[in-house]
Amino acid sequence: MKYQRLSQEQFKEMHQEFINFLASQSITANEWEEIKKNKPEVAEEELDIFSDLIWEGVLRKVKYLEHYSPQHLFLFSIDEDFITLIGIKVKNETINITTREGYRWLQQNLTHEDVELYTSKKALKADRNKDVFALIQQGAQITKGELFTYFQKIVD
Repeated sequence: MKYQRLSQEQFKEMHQEFINFLASQSITANEWEEIKKNKPEVAEEELDIFSDLIWEGVLRKVKYLEHYSPQHLFLFSIDEDFITLIGIKVKNETINITTREGYRWLQQNLTHEDVELYTSKKALKADRNKDVFALIQQGAQITKGELFTYFQKIVD
C-alpha cells in the first residue's frame, strides 16, 4: 500500500464508488461475497488498491493544509513543485492556540512580542502526493487556504 486503508466509516461513505471500482474489475456483488469468504487476502488487496486510488484523487487536489498545536500554527500552500510554509509561534507557553480563548488571543495579538511569524519554502520530492500525505499523517488538515492567504499578505 502506498498510503493507508480507508476507515470503515470512509468505506461506508464511498459505498457506491467501491461498487463502481469492483464493477470496473468485472467483479459482481456475488463474486465479491465469494472473494471475501474464500479468498480474504484477495479482498484485502482490493480494499488496499481502492484506498490508494481514493487517496491519490484527494491528494492530487490538495492546495492548502493547516496544522495546529498548542503554541504553533503551520499553514502550508502546495503547488506542483514547492511547499510554502507560514509558521506562527506563540512563545508564551500559557497560551494554547488550540483553544477558543488562545486562538482569540492570537488574533488580537499578532504583533505582540510573544508571537513569531516565519516562512519557508521547500522543493517537493519526486512524489508530491506522498509529501502531502506525510503532513496529513502528522495531523495537518486540508483547507481552502483562507488563513494562508491572510497571513501571506502580512509576511510579504
